[in-house]
Amino acid sequence: MAPINDVDVERMEVAVPETAHQISSDSWFQVGFVLTTGINSAYVLGYSGTIMVPLGWIAGVVGLIAATAISLYANTLIAKLHEFGGKRHIRYRDLAGFVYGRKAYSLTWGLQYVNLFMINVGYIILAGQALKAVYVLFSDEHVMKLPYFIAIAGVVCALFAISIPHLSALRIWLGFSTVFSLIYIIVAFVLSLKDGVNTSADYSIPGSSTSKIFTTIGAAANLVFAFNTGMLPEIQATVRQPVVKNMLKALYFQFTVGVLPMYAVTFIGYWAYGSSTSTYLLNSVNGPIWVKAIANISAFLQTVIALHIFASPMYEYLDTRYGITGSALNVKNLSFRIGVRGGYLAITTLVSAMLPFLGDFMSLTGAVSTFPLTFILANHMYLVAKKTKLTSLHKLWHWFNVCFFSCMSLAAAVAALRLIAVDSKNYNLFADL
Repeated sequence: MAPINDVDVERMEVAVPETAHQISSDSWFQVGFVLTTGINSAYVLGYSGTIMVPLGWIAGVVGLIAATAISLYANTLIAKLHEFGGKRHIRYRDLAGFVYGRKAYSLTWGLQYVNLFMINVGYIILAGQALKAVYVLFSDEHVMKLPYFIAIAGVVCALFAISIPHLSALRIWLGFSTVFSLIYIIVAFVLSLKDGVNTSADYSIPGSSTSKIFTTIGAAANLVFAFNTGMLPEIQATVRQPVVKNMLKALYFQFTVGVLPMYAVTFIGYWAYGSSTSTYLLNSVNGPIWVKAIANISAFLQTVIALHIFASPMYEYLDTRYGITGSALNVKNLSFRIGVRGGYLAITTLVSAMLPFLGDFMSLTGAVSTFPLTFILANHMYLVAKKTKLTSLHKLWHWFNVCFFSCMSLAAAVAALRLIAVDSKNYNLFADL
């Protein structure tokens, strides 16, 4: 019998609990729509300002295309490891724990929690901005400030979270999400096109030489943030067998058909307004008030649905930990969701209202969690899992990716923290941006 090393012992010690949520119940097409919902969420309304403005036309276009290809590659690596070792790994931390051991299990869970929490902070900021944009359209008094709308958005998100017990239960809501996405993307595209035809934009990259360095690095973090969820195994857990083949279909759908609306609205927004593009594109467009109102309401509603997707790993952990199974309308289960999910979203909403710097949070999320989870960890886990089957050239390629994205992560974290520090000096807590 072959000797068991320390890593093998650690693998055996990592318990993989059952889940209180449904698994293996969704088609690849439904999972593809879940992924596409994330990539075409209301965050796309910010990419003209947070990616294209700091990078300009050449770097911005090349960067988006390169980020698409690199992200697809990294996500396929993770998808192919879903049944590594003869068992399904339905959570990112389960996969990392099986490959590396207990410490990696805890570290991955921590990174993923930070990643999803910051994404959800951004979603609530977006939802608040959308509500405020509707208010400004119909009121000249401006008595209501952004933090008030963020609070309203948090309450609505909590009500939705309490009503939808798990990720697979979204079903029809994914259809609504697609409709909402198409509304605000089409409106933003058409109104930007109209404005761009009638005006000439300035495409010079704003800022001093020093600030341009930091904003460029921050924009690179935004590039990877745009395409990656940081929770691929959790989404893959919902897909039917064969899970790897079906997940790859969903990923190909996401990174081909799914990215087209995002490309369209990002490029047209920058073309129309250049370096003056807002970090929330609907604030830049001109057009009929009722059209802009519908677009903003659609952005708000889609954000509520998208947030639920990115909060679902936390909900799944808590539901499984405390045995919340059975009917969603059971008094115990309903009370638990009200208390726990309501409390989680109350904290998220408070942070969103205190620091409503959307672009900065996108950069920080990309730096401290998206880079490590999607690129560094994916390449290294694949290297460890398939080490006996990889050629020397393949091993060198994966090590290059690990080292390159580690450096990018460090640089992007410094740049994002600097941006947050600068904005915090310029604005008070609970700023009305």
